[in-house]
Amino acid sequence: MSPLRRSTRLWSSAVTAALALSLAGAGQASAADVNNAKNAGFESGLSNWTCSAGSGTTVSSPVHGGSAALKAAPAGQDDAQCAQTVAVKPNSTYSLSAWVQGGYAFLGVTGTGTTDVSTWTPDSSSWKQLTTSFTTGAATTSVTVYTHGWYGQAAYYADDVSVLGPDGGGGGDPAPTVPATPSGLAVSGTTSSSVSLSWTAVSGATGYNVYRNGTKVTAVTGASATVTGLAAATSYSFQVTATNSAGESAKSAAVTGTTATSGTGGGTSLPKHAVTGYWQNFNNGATVQKLSDVSAQYDIIAVAFADATSTPGAVSFTLDSAGLGGYTVDQFKADIAAKHAAGKKVVVSVGGQNGTVSVSDSASATNFANSVYSLMQTYGFDGVDIDLENGLNPTYMSQALRSLSAKAGASLVITMAPQTIDMQSTSAGYFQTALNVKDILTVVNTQYYNSGSMLGCDGKVYSQGSVDFLTALACIQLEGGLSPSQVGLGLPASTSAAGSGYVSPTVVNNALDCLTKGTNCGSFKPSKTYPDLRGAMTWSTNWDAAAGGSWSGSVGPHVHALP
Repeated sequence: MSPLRRSTRLWSSAVTAALALSLAGAGQASAADVNNAKNAGFESGLSNWTCSAGSGTTVSSPVHGGSAALKAAPAGQDDAQCAQTVAVKPNSTYSLSAWVQGGYAFLGVTGTGTTDVSTWTPDSSSWKQLTTSFTTGAATTSVTVYTHGWYGQAAYYADDVSVLGPDGGGGGDPAPTVPATPSGLAVSGTTSSSVSLSWTAVSGATGYNVYRNGTKVTAVTGASATVTGLAAATSYSFQVTATNSAGESAKSAAVTGTTATSGTGGGTSLPKHAVTGYWQNFNNGATVQKLSDVSAQYDIIAVAFADATSTPGAVSFTLDSAGLGGYTVDQFKADIAAKHAAGKKVVVSVGGQNGTVSVSDSASATNFANSVYSLMQTYGFDGVDIDLENGLNPTYMSQALRSLSAKAGASLVITMAPQTIDMQSTSAGYFQTALNVKDILTVVNTQYYNSGSMLGCDGKVYSQGSVDFLTALACIQLEGGLSPSQVGLGLPASTSAAGSGYVSPTVVNNALDCLTKGTNCGSFKPSKTYPDLRGAMTWSTNWDAAAGGSWSGSVGPHVHALP
């Protein structure tokens, strides 16, 4: 949220062209093939690997397999290349693969004696496998395998590199064996239509299959999964297996999960059309407010922000009494109760531009859920707002939110405030998370500012600050699987509230009309209307107050008067 926001990266056509590498097809391995890479899982640190400009290190989280992975951080003049010389046989075909996560990541090979190949992927918030193949020349006995990122961009992670093919004689990691049967399978949360599961990760596993009543229903890479599309108040039997390139393990012991009875969830006690406003727990030049000062036009008030603690995944909240003119915790709690009495919801927001809460495994997911639930009990918060701008893991954030839902019940309010780039594709981590928890999600208020030009759902590029930008980008979510009641338009309350992207309340209202009624559109007009669109959000109630309440005074009544 501005001014704690960072700007979205803007790519020039030159950079885009530089990234447009061709992908080579993967070859088939034979039974006698081995992984010729050494220290392929980085379990021995950077042994056998050389990273440019000291860019590489090993980390214990996130990892794809084993207990370690590579983390490499590009700089402005360095792409964080980490390479290894691998012994190979002449005139032989090899399958090259690696699991990557984080920023732009590349995998390739040079010195093949034939055609050198490479493959790449854009930013990824979860592990993704890169695969290609190459053939060695008649005199080739070694090749250089490498990973790298992109200049000045986010760090990338790599794990479980494989150069699978005939034994080059240089030694390497042992060929994989079928992984052990998973243990510790347990039900971590339920709703009326889903059951969430978790289990103990298996060494050497690259994925897991989940079975419901004996039938495979999903495959995942992490040690948790949510099975959706279930009937309410019904018991199901679940098992899980571990997989890798060598095969699939036996099924685990079964557990029974029983879905909840049908009921309300995702903040359905809110009005059909709602206005969300962020309240600042700090003084940055905007009007300092108590919660009692927040305009009654706001239906959901997101308290910004909870902070990360030293415990992975856990968050805490401390009222900035000094910065807020002596506002006491008791007054704060009483004001939350008063907002409840007025029919409003108050949630605690996690993140902001500088928020570094990391939910990247089952333990941190549990810590997140437990800590947020504790804050709800302490202060009276109705739920949580996810405003993480430094990436999130959809598998484990979804697990955390479902665990929180199991604790808090059907009245839990879950909101999100992703940046525009985070909702450009259903494959993005934020979008995946929203879809994963769709049955318990209240609203996604995408920030349509600080973002430059973006693609709309019609494939055309739109510049921020226009009706078309708001409607054509919201269309991506509306057509991408979210319910219209889960889509909101996020805008700054004044020119001081964001670096760019402010539009007048009239433009916000026109976009709302275009999406709900098909009127007041710009050049883009959606193929249908969405009368159940949830509403709008602003950063922040404080900047709104500093501007005389012009945003809430105009957008608020308009939202509440929508059909």
